[in-house]
Amino acid sequence: MADDNFIREVNEEFRKERVKVLWDRYGAFVVAAVALILLGTAGYVGYRYWDETRANASGDAYSQALALADSGKTDEAIAAFTQLEKDGYGAYPLLARMRAATVKADGGDFAAAIQDFDAVAADNAIPSILRDMARLRAALLLVDHGSFADVSSRVESLTGDTNPLRHGAREALGLAAWKDGKNADALKLFDQIIADETTPGGVRERATVMAGLIRGSGAAS
Repeated sequence: MADDNFIREVNEEFRKERVKVLWDRYGAFVVAAVALILLGTAGYVGYRYWDETRANASGDAYSQALALADSGKTDEAIAAFTQLEKDGYGAYPLLARMRAATVKADGGDFAAAIQDFDAVAADNAIPSILRDMARLRAALLLVDHGSFADVSSRVESLTGDTNPLRHGAREALGLAAWKDGKNADALKLFDQIIADETTPGGVRERATVMAGLIRGSGAAS
């Protein structure tokens, strides 16, 4: 038993000595590594807080601008969206930019709205799907406030069978063609909308009405 105790004490002393040697040799590195981990964690937490704070502030500003628009305070809403476009964070500047154009259109300033949507569509820093949405929004306004050529120049490229915005693009182009007296072209576009199984119900219903109107008038030839 005494021998066992002696062996354990020797082993314990040996382990302590090894730890001391290792600490003397690598202790500074361990301290530095721990410090870096703590600094990194603190930096990450700080960044997350800063990021969330800015995003929340921009979200609140966007909600306030929407409230102004919904209450009919057009000028104030546009000013709020314009300010958010300048100093907002994350996706909010682009959302504000698009919404401001919509508010202008709702207020009757169609030329300014179309110009704003065109500016978004021409901005290569914006993701392509959002640029295409801006083209479509401009085209829908131009159905009533522009020519067939105006509408076509914006959405002709969006009418392909695989484009996710094809339904709205075909509808805008079909309406513009019909207004311009291009009845055969309009009917072809409305029939494409009807035949596409993925067409949303509302768009299909409007296309069905327009196709029936064109055929009923005998102007499809």
